[in-house]
Amino acid sequence: MAIGRGRDFAALLDELISEDNEHAGGVPASLNSLDYLSVAEELHSGRINFTDRRAQVEYDEHQSAEPVEPDTKIAEPPPAPPLTTDPDDIARELGLSQAIEPKLLDRLRREFAFRNHPDRVPAHLRANAMMRMQVANMLIDEAKRGKFKPHGAGEARA
Repeated sequence: MAIGRGRDFAALLDELISEDNEHAGGVPASLNSLDYLSVAEELHSGRINFTDRRAQVEYDEHQSAEPVEPDTKIAEPPPAPPLTTDPDDIARELGLSQAIEPKLLDRLRREFAFRNHPDRVPAHLRANAMMRMQVANMLIDEAKRGKFKPHGAGEARA
């Protein structure tokens, strides 16, 4: 490699590449030579004409005729059955069998909502989840007011 003033960077790179090819046994490496300035000039010259019609034709040419579907279809699992909306079952699920302090009741409400909120269940279970949330909220509100009566402790709930 010759050292000298007045040499440009491109010439230096060309010389380095040719030396590298000589060390590789004379086999030229596959290089993509790209002069960004000439590309920019070509784009701004107006000689490149790319219309919407041409884009559509190119797009259509690269689309496959029909999507290939696999021979075996995977059977979808049956939809989950709706959970119970019985207040006694929900009270047991919440653990409302004895007096609980309000702070714990708030935590129980959040945990129940996390598991059962209508936005967190499949679409076919949303109406059921909404009813479960309403019953749970009613039970927790009763417990906060001290009016919750566990199953079998007196009158039946309406």
